[in-house]
Amino acid sequence: MGNICNNVDDLQTQTGVKVDRCYQCGKCTAGCVLAEDMDYSPSYIMRLLQTGTSDNFDKVLKSKSIWLCLNCENCVGRCPMEIDIPAIMDYMRERSLQENKQNPASKSIIAFHKSFLDSVKYTGYLYEIGLIAEFKTRTLRITQDLALAPKMFLKGKLHLLPEMVKGTKNIKDIFSKTTYKSKKPTK
Repeated sequence: MGNICNNVDDLQTQTGVKVDRCYQCGKCTAGCVLAEDMDYSPSYIMRLLQTGTSDNFDKVLKSKSIWLCLNCENCVGRCPMEIDIPAIMDYMRERSLQENKQNPASKSIIAFHKSFLDSVKYTGYLYEIGLIAEFKTRTLRITQDLALAPKMFLKGKLHLLPEMVKGTKNIKDIFSKTTYKSKKPTK
């Protein structure tokens, strides 16, 4: 086992969530629609974090599970202790990016996440063509789903120019106050 670390203390300080309140009933995992696709179930992630070791903290940072979480809050609704696992997942995703410890199998999820946030950051709305172009650039999936674009455009589902909110500076200010900074394509 690894050394005891203060990462869990930082997690608690940043999120307000106390992982030691979990008593491993498994209701979070039973209610998670993506649990069977995860490498570590939500209850197991809680257990890894409860150990307080740096090795187990790193296992969570490098897991696919943190990127698969939908933040749907089914786990919170089922938890008798009302532990906010989605807040933990958000925190772990940010730490994973900061420490460059992303799971390689999560590359496309991370690329979509960054592309989506960039679209909102620069327009204030979701600009679908910009999202698609940036995602395809990040993942090099240039021709995937290419045949759908003309059909979607003809049905009015895609707009060539982005709709912009008034005061995009305010949106950029919000992003500047968060830890999300990325504009670089992932490799």
